[in-house]
Amino acid sequence: MIKKGLKVIVLTGKDKRKEGEVIEIDRPNNRAKVKEINMVKKHVKTTKEKKGGIVSKENFIHISNLKLVDEKSTSKKTEAKK
Repeated sequence: MIKKGLKVIVLTGKDKRKEGEVIEIDRPNNRAKVKEINMVKKHVKTTKEKKGGIVSKENFIHISNLKLVDEKSTSKKTEAKK
């Protein structure tokens, strides 16, 4: 089960084979936000508190397109290659 804070790898899409950490989960829609994955540009309007402009931020990706990265197995594979 994918939870916040776990490392995952992307299986499909423009960020295929990239790894990242889950930063947010939307359970009703089966979607998750992964750090530095599925970046989109958002146009933000200027307000009294914030300056406007074009901001890059993470967007949700479907959980079926993610796979947990097992820290134990990846460390064993790298040791075996040495």
